[in-house]
Amino acid sequence: SSAVADRLIAGISSIAAARLAFAALKETGEVVTWGLADEGCDSSEVADRLADGVSSIVGTGAAFAALKTNGEVFTWGSAGDGGDSSEVADRLAAGVKSIVGNSGGAFAALKEG
Repeated sequence: SSAVADRLIAGISSIAAARLAFAALKETGEVVTWGLADEGCDSSEVADRLADGVSSIVGTGAAFAALKTNGEVFTWGSAGDGGDSSEVADRLAAGVKSIVGNSGGAFAALKEG
C-alpha cells in the first residue's frame, strides 16, 4: 500500500477486500486499489470510471465490482472471480440499486423495479 498511502490518509468511507487485494472508497466517490495485481488490484482498465461517482464497492476472491451513483455497475480483476462482466454489461449500465459479492467468485446486482 506504500504506492497509494498518501491517497489513504483521510476521507475513506469503506474498504472492500479480495484474497490479496483491497479497494477503498473515498468520500469523494473515488476508488483506490492496492495489493497483488493479478488478485484484483490492477484496476488500470477501469481507472477512469473509478475516479469519481462511485457509491459502493464489493470484492470476491480476486475481483471487485463498483456501483456508480448513476446506477451503473462495472467489474475488474480475475475473470474467473467475477472480474469480467462484459457479457451482462448492457444489463448493468443503469438502474442498479445495490451489489453484493461472495468468496466463491460471483457478484449479484439488485435492479430497481
